[in-house]
Amino acid sequence: MDDIRSKVLLTPQQLDRMRASGADVTVTAVHSINPYTGQQSYTGQRIPGAIDTQAYDDYQSPASPERGQRPLPDIDNLQRKARLWGLRRESTIVVYDADRSMTAARAWWVLKWAGLPDVRVLDGGFPAWCAAGLPTTEEETVVEPSNITLSPGHMLELDADGALLLATKGVLLDARIRPNYIGGPVPEGQPRRGHIPHAISAPAPDNVTDYGNFTDAPTLTEMYKALGVEGQTPVGVYCGAGMSAAHTVLALASIGIEAAMYPGSWSQWVFDPSRPVVMGAHPTAR
Repeated sequence: MDDIRSKVLLTPQQLDRMRASGADVTVTAVHSINPYTGQQSYTGQRIPGAIDTQAYDDYQSPASPERGQRPLPDIDNLQRKARLWGLRRESTIVVYDADRSMTAARAWWVLKWAGLPDVRVLDGGFPAWCAAGLPTTEEETVVEPSNITLSPGHMLELDADGALLLATKGVLLDARIRPNYIGGPVPEGQPRRGHIPHAISAPAPDNVTDYGNFTDAPTLTEMYKALGVEGQTPVGVYCGAGMSAAHTVLALASIGIEAAMYPGSWSQWVFDPSRPVVMGAHPTAR
């Protein structure tokens, strides 16, 4: 199980050893401004050699009612940026953030979706790196551009119809916090609240410990097994706009379970008034 986990998650010590050994590793920092608090994640420090990227600019397209709040990025735009970042197919790409890997997981998913074969997340992110006593720097990284070619579609995806079908034929996990899953009244003109029929509540914050790293494999396995995810039944994940869902896809990958993601998620689902919405703590209306 440790080998499975290390294919998608690296501890600070593992990353440090890889770099010290001369392995071909490209480290990418995923910065963001918290959409709820306005707090900037970037403090002026970075892992030496890390390339700066922006969560809400580089790994998504502009929001639209039809596609949701965070549509997948245009592949040509992403390719142009990946070349400027110096990404190469031969390199192990390690992404990190400063907040429980929420934005790093989105970057991981998008880069894998675009065809990069070896992308991993620094478990615990920049706080874990600092806590381990490893070096940081204010120096910006000078990058040699690459000529990488990207293409979309290398990760399992769901559209709205596929998500609804999977909810009845397999397991569809809702990675939002419980209040958003349960729903409730909204002011006139605001999107409906609730969840996709038959979806099971599985809040993404449960994937991590109080310290911000992903919880151990036996605990993740037991947690998702209790929700019907045992490795045999098809699994899909959605959230509000494709961020927390990527986090849960990553958590499942760390225990050897492949899951599809609905990138449009709830923000796209509720745009169509004909799509059903269930309110309450149960997967189906009662």
